[in-house]
Amino acid sequence: MVKCFCFGLKNCSRGFCNSEPAELVFASNRGGPLTTTSLQKMFRLSLAKAGITKPATFHSLRHSFATHLLENGTDVRYVQELLGHANIRTTQQYTHLTNPALKNIKSPL
Repeated sequence: MVKCFCFGLKNCSRGFCNSEPAELVFASNRGGPLTTTSLQKMFRLSLAKAGITKPATFHSLRHSFATHLLENGTDVRYVQELLGHANIRTTQQYTHLTNPALKNIKSPL
């Protein structure tokens, strides 16, 4: 079940950090927690309702979030913290997608 999430922040006291959340981020109609399956179903229905035909997942949203942050100049170390990556190299995989200026550099060789 999805109780709460903290975006992987190290000092988070909620979510998947082995502690009880103070409140639910996503609550069901009955006031309880939503299941992952319910969230995925709502996500698919929302995509259809919006007319989005391109395949999308929760992970693709996470990837887009990171890519847009980097494209807008956010320091890669902040993005690393937000995504909860232990190793900066994992986050740096996004940078090859986000820096169009690198494509314009001519090799001196």
